[in-house]
Amino acid sequence: MKLSRRSSWFLLAFGAWSWVIWVTFVKNLWKDGSGLAFDDAGDPTAYFWVHLTLAVTSFLLGTAVGVLGLRGVRAHRTGAARQR
Repeated sequence: MKLSRRSSWFLLAFGAWSWVIWVTFVKNLWKDGSGLAFDDAGDPTAYFWVHLTLAVTSFLLGTAVGVLGLRGVRAHRTGAARQR
């Protein structure tokens, strides 16, 4: 299967955006002072574990999508270099 240049860049940007968003989310989750992520004893709550699992899953999916986009962008660049 061959991705278009536009699709490749979109996938690459989506992968990068996913990392930016979820890294910020995990930092905020770790510093949570509202009592949702950590109980009074400082132990992680179910809220913390669920959201950490969502973040890790999103990191993995964002990485996979970004790698597909990167491979597509590289394929277009090498294809364009061969045509010259």
